[in-house]
Amino acid sequence: MPLRRVSRGRALVLAGVILLIAACAVFMVFTLGESLGVEALLIGVVAAILPVPVLVGCFLWLDRYEPEPLKYLIFCFAWGAFVSTAASLTVNEFSAGLFEEAGLPTALTAVLVAPFIEELTKALGPILLLIFRRREISGITDALVYCGLSAVGFAMVENILYLGGYGYATGVERYGPATGTQQVIAIFIVRILLFGFAHPLFTSMTGVGLGIAARAADRRVRVLAPIAGLLLAMMLHGLWNLLPTLTQATGETLIMLYGFIGVMVPVFFGMVGLAVWLRAWEGRLTERTLPDYVRAGWLTPPEVAALSSLGRRHAARVWAKRVAGDAGLRAMRGYQYAATRLALLRDGALRGLDRRPVDRERAAREERELLESITAYRSFFVGRDPQAPAGIWDGHRYHLRFPDGSQRAVEAPDEPVVPIPVVLAPPPVLPAGYGPPGWHGPGPAAPWPPAHR
Repeated sequence: MPLRRVSRGRALVLAGVILLIAACAVFMVFTLGESLGVEALLIGVVAAILPVPVLVGCFLWLDRYEPEPLKYLIFCFAWGAFVSTAASLTVNEFSAGLFEEAGLPTALTAVLVAPFIEELTKALGPILLLIFRRREISGITDALVYCGLSAVGFAMVENILYLGGYGYATGVERYGPATGTQQVIAIFIVRILLFGFAHPLFTSMTGVGLGIAARAADRRVRVLAPIAGLLLAMMLHGLWNLLPTLTQATGETLIMLYGFIGVMVPVFFGMVGLAVWLRAWEGRLTERTLPDYVRAGWLTPPEVAALSSLGRRHAARVWAKRVAGDAGLRAMRGYQYAATRLALLRDGALRGLDRRPVDRERAAREERELLESITAYRSFFVGRDPQAPAGIWDGHRYHLRFPDGSQRAVEAPDEPVVPIPVVLAPPPVLPAGYGPPGWHGPGPAAPWPPAHR
């Protein structure tokens, strides 16, 4: 995609955000180092980092159809790891002091304060993206990825405190290094292996709300959906913290067991099922929206069919590498990303997301850039397969040229062949202001049903 110049105002905002994250990172390192000691801090860091690649990989797996820019992924992770933890630690310690002065148990902080400040600050990073980079959150899947990475970053730093402080430092202070190591292992098993999904699960509720807001044209939904998701995340987090508090206060271990099995496990598997379904939905979106571009002559039916699943996309990349080498493979990856972005843009236009003239103009400009990118990527691999007849798609039928020199027009089959390397007729030249973004005027019925699989 063409690079755009960054305005001075945006550059200042970017610099401010980077300085804020850096300042919070220094604050957390200094605070943890002062309270834990260097040795306990290093042990906590090493143990807390171990599960991070697995958790990050799970969220990136959800985002394979339309991978998000690396800079925004890093931003959300760093926001959760440093800004959210710094704010939450400060508020939680202040609240604990107030509870202690009032003669109340400091354990109430985990139930009445921590869920609200932690979920709010974890969500602020993705919320800033939704406000200032709305197009980077194209649905619930994107919001889940951003919110999940923020939660993973938060959990990593919080685990440093538990593993290095409550685990190693406490054990060494009481009985020596061996006991400290044993406590680190025990906390690692319980807090990470068994309950490592907790923070990402809570914040994923906010992600659902943000994703719904990103694809909604109604202003009320855009406001209420994130609020509802955030409140649900706070309630779930508060319930999770309430279970061990009640267990410790009453001595009834069954409270924790029943709460975990009866509430958290069903919610966890329900969210996993939703995420997998949304991942497949993003692939099927191309089948529903891109046939408009098939009718207009920008795409061919097999190309749309080759985008409908990860398996077909992988087969297309293998084919592109076979006929055009590494350059063809890179071009096919870029082509698939641009086509997915085009499908999301078209779906947004049909939903009426861009109501202001400036937004419609920007959507039309982005649509043109995506179509030009698709055409450029296609030139790397289309027409290079000697095993297939040369052909042209004119928006209605194929015009194939066979090895004996004969030419014939062929109707599109009911089940598109994947992949078929055909060349497109010259793209239509659209006059300025020709219909709303993404619409190339009425045309004949799609050569194959959009929902056909």
